[in-house]
Amino acid sequence: MGTQQRDIKMQNDFIPLPNSDIVLREEFDDWAILFNPDTANAVGINPVGVATWKLLDGSRSVKQIIETLHNEFDETPESIDQDILGFIDQLTEYGFIG
Repeated sequence: MGTQQRDIKMQNDFIPLPNSDIVLREEFDDWAILFNPDTANAVGINPVGVATWKLLDGSRSVKQIIETLHNEFDETPESIDQDILGFIDQLTEYGFIG
């Protein structure tokens, strides 16, 4: 198993915990905005991002979140593992997770 594959496996076992101050504002078109009132950071997220955010409850690993998304959406791209890991990494950088 290569280093990148080990890193993905380790990240898949990670249980992300959202910052409790973050506000999710859902829009009429299933998109949403995540807003951090402490830093004024905001990010727009698509429907898959919204579903992912709602699964970040501190009890599910990244792997469990990805499996749930596979079951919830009819078609998921082969890159979903990388996409969700990237999304969670980005939210962590912005202070929305952790």
